[in-house]
Amino acid sequence: MPSLDFSKPLFVLAPLAGFTDLPFRSVVKKFGADLTVSEMISSNALAFKSKKTFKMLEKSELETPYSIQIAGSNQDVIRQAVELLNERDGIDIIDLNCGCPAPKVVNNLQGSSLLTDLPKMAETIQTIKKYSNKEYTSVKMRLGFNEKNHIEQAKLCEDNGADYIAVHGRTRAGKYKAEVDYNAIKEIVEAVNIPVLANGDINSPQKAKWVLEYTGASGVMVGRGAVGRPWMFQLMKNYINGTGSAELTPALVQEVVLEHFDQMIKHYGNHGAIVFRKHLHTYSKAGYQGASKFRDLVNRIEDVKEMREVTKEFFGQEYAGL
Repeated sequence: MPSLDFSKPLFVLAPLAGFTDLPFRSVVKKFGADLTVSEMISSNALAFKSKKTFKMLEKSELETPYSIQIAGSNQDVIRQAVELLNERDGIDIIDLNCGCPAPKVVNNLQGSSLLTDLPKMAETIQTIKKYSNKEYTSVKMRLGFNEKNHIEQAKLCEDNGADYIAVHGRTRAGKYKAEVDYNAIKEIVEAVNIPVLANGDINSPQKAKWVLEYTGASGVMVGRGAVGRPWMFQLMKNYINGTGSAELTPALVQEVVLEHFDQMIKHYGNHGAIVFRKHLHTYSKAGYQGASKFRDLVNRIEDVKEMREVTKEFFGQEYAGL
């Protein structure tokens, strides 16, 4: 039985550096995400057996299927990284990052800079496919580096062994600001015979439904639209399947935020409280009274118990709307 069922739309959590760690993914999984992807992992760090990187591979028992995203273009290093992943159970997919626009990644012919060297991109997909013992090999890509050459790239992914692709509808030059080109995603869907996941600015149930219908994609991949709103996947599924909307009560939001906090402490130890500040910033943007005061306060708190109490109290209040 394959891990991924492409016969109905898939709702996938995109990898987001600094956000989609194990605690966040486990919360999202409870709200119906069909697939979760690790934060981007450097194949170099993996090959050098970095302890911090191995920690990033850990998954929640809820995460089935689970994808590990790697970045790199040195074939020996990629092979070593894949062989290390082969030794670990519970990973269903190895995903190649061909989309990250960050300069420190791009400058090493990784991430979106692979789009500037298509033979190298093809070779890297082949290497993963050849050495991986996982069920799927996938690619996350943009529409091009400076200019769009999305059809060529998508066909290259298909021809070199990718089982499916996720497409962020901007070029690298467009970073996260340019308008998402859903026409280009639609063109890719029509050009290849492998499933395509649409990614970019999908931040509401209505938008998800429109993107699926307009592009014909096999699913949507949601990143920033789920930060501070891990229940987004459930809302999207309910809206698209016509099963009504999950009632978002203050009590449910409080429960989710506290569970996320507890997972952070479990995963990172006491330092998790400090890492969690950025999440509290996004969670508190949902129409709560005194949100900016609350953000200032948690920026100064380091004690785990105190932060949990303050968080519990803040999210115990009524909100203006989610």
